[in-house]
Amino acid sequence: MSKRDYYEVLGVPRDADESAIKSAYRKLARQYHPDVNKSGDAEERFKEINEAYEVLSDGEKRAAYDRYGHAATQGGFGAGGPGAGFGGFPGGFGDIFEEFFGGGFGGMRGAQRGPARGNDLRYDMTITFQEAVFGAEKEIELPRMEVCPQCQGSGAEPGTKPIRCPQCNGTGEVRRAQQTILGQFVSVTTCPRCNGEREIATTPCTMCRGSKRVRITRKLSVSIPAGVDDGMRIRLAGEGEPGERGGPPGSLFVVLSVKPHRLFQRQENDILLELPINMVQAALGAEVEVPTLDGKTKLTIPPGTQHGAIFKLRGKGVPILRSNRRGDEVISVRVVVPDRLNDKQRKLLADLGETLGMESLGKDNRNIFEKFLDAVGDAFGG
Repeated sequence: MSKRDYYEVLGVPRDADESAIKSAYRKLARQYHPDVNKSGDAEERFKEINEAYEVLSDGEKRAAYDRYGHAATQGGFGAGGPGAGFGGFPGGFGDIFEEFFGGGFGGMRGAQRGPARGNDLRYDMTITFQEAVFGAEKEIELPRMEVCPQCQGSGAEPGTKPIRCPQCNGTGEVRRAQQTILGQFVSVTTCPRCNGEREIATTPCTMCRGSKRVRITRKLSVSIPAGVDDGMRIRLAGEGEPGERGGPPGSLFVVLSVKPHRLFQRQENDILLELPINMVQAALGAEVEVPTLDGKTKLTIPPGTQHGAIFKLRGKGVPILRSNRRGDEVISVRVVVPDRLNDKQRKLLADLGETLGMESLGKDNRNIFEKFLDAVGDAFGG
């Protein structure tokens, strides 16, 4: 007897989406389950429905079926081929019943709780600008949960021992039978009394009260590498909370916040500095003292330096992480015009202004100034 088309079995069109296929399957599975439907062909129909759903609910199997028909299912998509048993339905029959009833079913055992990694911790640390640039050793106090030193993590008072959990009989699981329209199913959940640990302490530890852990404040040394920046994280492996049931500890992440500097700003690995000079120094040139991260140094201002001119001090910036190189110090000149002059200074500047004339503006600025005067003349009919 030839097999029926899988789309016909589920009663869906060939372009049906995943939800439509799943909905049709659920409806037919309820209708033809042998424990519900006592007709002679119910079992065969039920197998046929499951076989169709196994193929059409899987993207790869469905694509192969659409192209090659039933020939694509010969040899199987997994052991036994389609319809070989409920356990062979990835994302199929088992998932449907888990959605209906929760947990395991049909006598299947729940997963035993194995080792679990401990929680990661976060510590926010504020450091100075200099500490971020040159690195530092910092000591912190960190409160964290640790294995109880009194009971060594057993939860029982020293001198006593935990006993097998009477609720789950030491299995760590609680099984519950449930009668449904599709028959009897057994759900398996973690034991609520021992939390899956299989043992309980009849005489709880007086220090941790049976929780197996206590909060302890530890002092830790944190190495701040040279060149870190605001918002960076330093990971200290194994300094988080301890794992459960023999699992590894988590990590500690130290998140850095860098205080601003009163003189410098940072741009990646460069240091920015605005240097004020007076107009005489800008005009005649000068040798000035400038601050750097390493102390003061001399900087030569050439004659005719303009406002906003840029100078660089190579290698005076921030160390580059995992490198022996450094960024630069970038100095921006700000020419300061005096706003208070005595009579002598005012006369000297006036005399200077008379001698400078247009030539002192330079070619580019002189052209701009001349264009400005022309525009003013045009506006007033001059």
